[in-house]
Amino acid sequence: MNENSQPIETENSRVTKAASVVGLATFLSRIFGYLRDVVIAAFFGAGAATDAFFVAFRIPNVLRRLFAEGSLTIAFIPIFTEYLKRKSRDDALELANIAFTLLSIILAVVSIIGVVFAPWVVRIIGWGFIETPDRFELTVNLTRLTFPYIFFISLVALCMGILNSLRHFAAPALAPLVLNLSMIAAVFLLRDFFDEPVTALAVGVLIGGILQLAMQLPFLKKMGVSIRANFHFNHPGIKRIGMLMGPAVFGAAVYQINVLVGTLLASFLAIGSVSYLYYADRLVQLPLGVFAVAIGTAALPSFSEHMANGQIEKLKETISFSLRLMLFVTIPSMVALIVLRVPIISVLFERGAFDAFRTAQTADALLWYSVGLWAFSLIRVIVPVFYSLQDTKTPVKVAVLALVVNVLAGLSLMFPMKHGGLALATSISSAVNVIVLSVTLRSKIGNFLDSAFYRSCAGTVVSSLFMAVSMGGVNLIIPWSNDASFSERTFFLCAAVMIGIVVFAASSFLFKNSEIAAVLRIVRRKLLRKAS
Repeated sequence: MNENSQPIETENSRVTKAASVVGLATFLSRIFGYLRDVVIAAFFGAGAATDAFFVAFRIPNVLRRLFAEGSLTIAFIPIFTEYLKRKSRDDALELANIAFTLLSIILAVVSIIGVVFAPWVVRIIGWGFIETPDRFELTVNLTRLTFPYIFFISLVALCMGILNSLRHFAAPALAPLVLNLSMIAAVFLLRDFFDEPVTALAVGVLIGGILQLAMQLPFLKKMGVSIRANFHFNHPGIKRIGMLMGPAVFGAAVYQINVLVGTLLASFLAIGSVSYLYYADRLVQLPLGVFAVAIGTAALPSFSEHMANGQIEKLKETISFSLRLMLFVTIPSMVALIVLRVPIISVLFERGAFDAFRTAQTADALLWYSVGLWAFSLIRVIVPVFYSLQDTKTPVKVAVLALVVNVLAGLSLMFPMKHGGLALATSISSAVNVIVLSVTLRSKIGNFLDSAFYRSCAGTVVSSLFMAVSMGGVNLIIPWSNDASFSERTFFLCAAVMIGIVVFAASSFLFKNSEIAAVLRIVRRKLLRKAS
């Protein structure tokens, strides 16, 4: 980062501000996501019914990240931003209306196909369920209920692309909160209306999708965007978005494809394996969603704007800053999840049908997912850079390589390590993805990792190690016991987390880490604004 360059400092400040808005909104939705998972674990545990729901929900959820957030947003924002910068706002809004109309038609067809061919879809994703007809039939029924969710959430993703390009981040980031509330309400209000109570969750997913889309429309109107039908499908901007979006389906969502592969392989393991992976993945998604998605979402409009203006050097400095900021929050999160994995799962989930055995099994999956958190996070920054460069081929090639690595590693590790091996395979393939993409990106735009990046990473790693030691030291003072009461286990976890945060923050100040200073500047400005 060039400290004397005011434009770069301003752009980095914009990224940090946007990331803080998205991060806070995502944090709220993740809290309610945790409450949702607590409700699911308490009422349904980790067994055949939850396996069926998680497989059914995984299908539209992965499609959402592949065809919506994972490709549509990063393909749409660069083109939409270019129209805003080089043409006019009216031209950009016309492009948005055409995209909304075309996407609605495509999604309606996809949803109908998914409902009709649900049995074949489940055979592919949950092949191992075929041997138990009741579980297979339940999964098919749940899939038919949840599949139309892709229609609503993909339109939400397009709305997110429009709003983010106009530098509005809060409404799209809060949308998942609505889904979580809908699913929680469905469990309490609707489960008694079905022979199989878990069906209420699928109904909650569908209602949540409708409400998420409805939530975006008032904010679009406030930003001066009125969605209207426009059938000018031969618009050149639509063609360019389509050219980017096709390859982006694979290039931008390798992690989700890998999780899907893990789900398929887990269906051949012991009952509950799919659920263990799901709960562990949800915990990894907390820092990934709050920080990684927030930073990646905030950085993409800046990448696109730099490219639209031909500012390669500014692009490189924004990439470096975004990666530094990403690692500053994900490395300590990774260490904390590894060190405190058992206490975290015990406190969050161990109640009702979720017992100590399930805690231990889920902790095993969390360990091996956590070692790849740095890679899952960096993908959120590096892949959008390629699409801001309008390079659609490289991410696809690397994605195919990563998928092959995931399948081979999963097949090799799933029997000796069970579901933990599948989690490790996902981490390995994501690391391969990041490393190969980084090397390729450097060959395209030159070195984008400056000395400030390496100083920041070194300080973050050392601070995280100090934090790990301090967290482990808590066990010497307050020994952890799986048999302790809920209040005692909660006290242990809170004490370890608070001490870890204090030690990490103090170490970061000691190493003069610029990322913590950037975050504090944003907080200070907000406090001064409120005081005035």
